[in-house]
Amino acid sequence: MQNPASGPRAVVLGIETSCDETAVAVYDGRLGLRAHRLYSQAPLHAPFGGVVPELASRDHIRKLLPLIEGVMATAGAAPADLAAVAYTAGPGLVGALLVGATVGVGLAYAWGIPAIPVHHLEAHLLAAFLEPDQPRFPFLALLVSGGHSMLVDVRGLGDYRTLGETLDDAAGEAFDKGAKLLGLPYPGGPALARLAATGTPGRFSFPRPLRNAPGVDFSFSGLKTALLQRVRALEAGGGLTEAARADLACGYEAAIVDALVVQSVRALEQTGHRQLVVAGGVGANRQLRTLLSDAVGRMGGSVYYPRAEFCTDNGAMIAYAGFRRLMAGAGRTGGPPGVVARPRWPLAELALRAAGSDA
Repeated sequence: MQNPASGPRAVVLGIETSCDETAVAVYDGRLGLRAHRLYSQAPLHAPFGGVVPELASRDHIRKLLPLIEGVMATAGAAPADLAAVAYTAGPGLVGALLVGATVGVGLAYAWGIPAIPVHHLEAHLLAAFLEPDQPRFPFLALLVSGGHSMLVDVRGLGDYRTLGETLDDAAGEAFDKGAKLLGLPYPGGPALARLAATGTPGRFSFPRPLRNAPGVDFSFSGLKTALLQRVRALEAGGGLTEAARADLACGYEAAIVDALVVQSVRALEQTGHRQLVVAGGVGANRQLRTLLSDAVGRMGGSVYYPRAEFCTDNGAMIAYAGFRRLMAGAGRTGGPPGVVARPRWPLAELALRAAGSDA
């Protein structure tokens, strides 16, 4: 990618509403990220132990327009300054997606600029380009979140080949379910990592599914079952103390992280790449970052991460992905804009389309 200071002066408003975070950002091709803001619905969903889709949609409706107004003011941007509005079109919760899509398309139509539907996973794959230290195409990407765990050969914008993915639970889902078994509050992943940091390594060991199997797929459902059995056994014997919970969290986290590291290294060896981009909410896990950096460093490679706030869902990655799509020719088809909201949208379908297409 070009240095933003020497890039084209195209300003894009990005809107993210795929799940339980309402996020907005303004990206400038010459100045870089000018402003971004995120509102998390975590407190709203905490009493239910997970995201309630209808509540998520309603809260997006309440928060989105004020966020847009605030971010535009912070960026010092007026509608006349914008070249496009980018919005998350999928995958995600259909009601939540429709809020961002209808607002994004409506604003773009009113302002006379293109509306660019963005694939949520592509935005995660490109999030590392928001940082000063950037990868170069091609590279390997480890995309790990609450809904996805996959290794992707990223050859260029819109050119993605999935090498491996989870056969059951995603890594983030495994973290959240494990946290719930240990009685931790929602959102569970960060809480489990904090508890694990106080535990004793090696007291409890958990299986490493698919470690010796061919390929680079993942499987995490067996870990959850193993943790459930350990918790029940300790409860029955009166041994589920705070120290034991911390030790269980430590061993459980180690098993998840080890699986991610082993398969990432294997995928690097298979592809010959020496650049690994880590994206998605689980990418903020400190243990994962440490062990991946060590393992890839021993291969003579480099690991690239977005900053922690851009690992989870955010508007900056949507604005940036929209900017890259705009530069590749998206939004130039003419005619009235359509609203795109795809709750299921395989990354492979995006790869089949030309990089300059609208979807």
